[in-house]
Amino acid sequence: MKIGRRSFLSFLMGGAAGTALSPLPWKLMDDSAIWTQMWPWTPVPEDGEASYVNSSCTLCPGGCGITVRKINDRAVKIEGMKGHPVNNGGLCILGLSGLQLLYGPTRVKTPLKRVGKRGQGRWEKISWKDAVSEIAETLGDLREKGQSHTVGLISGSDRGTVPRLFERFLTVYGSPNFIRTPSIIDSYELTLHLMQGVQALPGFDFENANFILSFGSGILDGWGSPVRMFKANSVWRDTGAKVIQIEPRLSNTAAKSDKWIPINPGTEAALALGIAHVIISESLYDYNFINNYSSGFDDWKRFVLDNYGPDSVATITGIDDRTIIVLARSFARASKPLAICGRGQGITPGSLDECAAVHALNALVGNVNKHGGICAVTEPDYINWPEAEMDAKASAGMQKDRLDDAGSKKFPFSRYLLNRIPEAINSEKKYPLNTLFVAGDNPLYTMSDSKAVKKAFDKIPFVISFSSYMDETAQNADLILPNHVYLERYEDIPTPAGMPRPVIGLSRPVVKPQYNTQHTGDVIIRLAKALGETLSDAFAWDSYDACLKETLGYKWRVMVEKGFWSYPGFVAQPREESFDTVSGKFEFVRKGTGSLKPFKPVKIEGDKTNYPLILMPYDSLRLANGVIGDPPFVMKSVDDTVLKGTDVFIEINPKTAGEQGLREGQLAMLSTPVGKAKVKVHLFDGIMPGIVALPRGLGHTAYDEYLAGKGINFNELIGPVDDPVSGLDAAWGIRVKLAKA
Repeated sequence: MKIGRRSFLSFLMGGAAGTALSPLPWKLMDDSAIWTQMWPWTPVPEDGEASYVNSSCTLCPGGCGITVRKINDRAVKIEGMKGHPVNNGGLCILGLSGLQLLYGPTRVKTPLKRVGKRGQGRWEKISWKDAVSEIAETLGDLREKGQSHTVGLISGSDRGTVPRLFERFLTVYGSPNFIRTPSIIDSYELTLHLMQGVQALPGFDFENANFILSFGSGILDGWGSPVRMFKANSVWRDTGAKVIQIEPRLSNTAAKSDKWIPINPGTEAALALGIAHVIISESLYDYNFINNYSSGFDDWKRFVLDNYGPDSVATITGIDDRTIIVLARSFARASKPLAICGRGQGITPGSLDECAAVHALNALVGNVNKHGGICAVTEPDYINWPEAEMDAKASAGMQKDRLDDAGSKKFPFSRYLLNRIPEAINSEKKYPLNTLFVAGDNPLYTMSDSKAVKKAFDKIPFVISFSSYMDETAQNADLILPNHVYLERYEDIPTPAGMPRPVIGLSRPVVKPQYNTQHTGDVIIRLAKALGETLSDAFAWDSYDACLKETLGYKWRVMVEKGFWSYPGFVAQPREESFDTVSGKFEFVRKGTGSLKPFKPVKIEGDKTNYPLILMPYDSLRLANGVIGDPPFVMKSVDDTVLKGTDVFIEINPKTAGEQGLREGQLAMLSTPVGKAKVKVHLFDGIMPGIVALPRGLGHTAYDEYLAGKGINFNELIGPVDDPVSGLDAAWGIRVKLAKA
């Protein structure tokens, strides 16, 4: 039997989870050159002495530890770091492909200044000195005019020294518009704040849970740290833990679960409350936790019992009442049950009501801050810089309202609302954004309603990208100040999403910078010094590396040696000290949020008459859909029922396809209220009737010939929908119609 490259990769990736991500099968590709197709730019290492460097991967939020093998000064292989608390030797296919991002042709090799119209690709080289001077001059003029608040930053994170340097810079400059890229972590942070009174990240003790109830989370499709989740799945198989996946489509997670329960999309919160109804009515809840460590339970109990009986929830969700009852009993009777939400890889925040309802299930069974449950993980307190002094100009700017309305009377609980920025700019109802920095994100690709985002960017006079690659946002910037890639720089990597204890990874230089790039942290420090006044005083470090070493203090030496700093003695706070709410307890009724209003699913765009079907995205480990696009090696692993040539496939139930007059492989025109695209049809029994699924991670206009121009970007077809309480994007899909192309 002949096995092609894609078939062989599919065989490797589709095997048992514990094997697929262990070092064993990947030993078949000792050097990257073996498994590339000898791209023209692939470096072929010379003979020489081998050495190894421990570092951290930053290609996704997983924060895995990596060990890089070098021959002389050339990096030739990346593998998972053994003993790292996140991935312990495993590594996903994107992490394995990192050398193609280090040595590939999509790198921005020097600072560039736009000379043509935005998006035309006409650039001229500019020196670092001239680039920093130009930015300083622009920012200085705005500050003198009292317009410091019209400068903003979109950052991929707000955690770690580089984002904190940016935040410090904007503060002493005088702008409140530091904005973080959103994800399901925003909803969880807000839920923990409202129900437990803490500012913390959610930590899930997956490895020790024995009944995992997942409301659409792609825990085996790239959620959190992908390698950690695959290893947890191996533990579940060994221990007999049960995994229940609830979602409209048979994802890889659903296929590997003990049971897949299809659900009407957008009704997950109702199901969580229906499960709560059974647990309460049959007295299966944890009396000790409810009586001693919770507040508002009686009101919430009446609300749930009055509105969410299994029969009514069955009508809403499409799940029969008997299944709901059995599910509730199984969850409550498990010794270590754990409920989690966040669709797919969790790159969109979703509904606060849904997150809170699922979190309430964990409280109902008393599995908060317990072994095998969910705990609040506070940030490691290692960034202790002297408080920066603000002058009168900075104080005046910081008193202005945020452009995204986060923290306003309308959305008092939210810290960042990036999804509201395009409308704020395009409507011109507030003040303009005159200068925008973008670091660690690619918003022209990753944000919903790409056309509206592009229109907003066109209104911003000065856009500066710190991207290492010529991505979509860099293509439409005025200046590109390329950062070192992660294999060329030092940087701290704070606790990855979902980890039940704090971990600080260290990304460190494996090789010298290949091109005329600079660390973004160094550029911030240089810019602050160029502006002078109080900005210079707030940035006393000579370099970013000096800042990082001073910040980490005694941790530095250990992190350089091991590649990370862990807190092995970390334990969740005792319940008596866990809740910093007004009552001092877990609060089922969230004050000021209308949490006892009857459930209403988030209304997606489009009317049923003109758009009879529902379009939803799905995530895959083989398609990077964040700030980084797929390198060539990963693109070769994409199945030909997802992408063939340049055509992307939609998944549709055969019954629905028949009603639409569509057959396997046929071209169709897909139209939503936001956009339209030509697609091919793939008939799939593992998707509910009336739903169409499209993969995220395709449709790039940037990067190289192996990625650009293939498929469609899902974000061109969907717009954001504000959650009424948080203001976060709660859209889970959009209505759609199909026609023969």
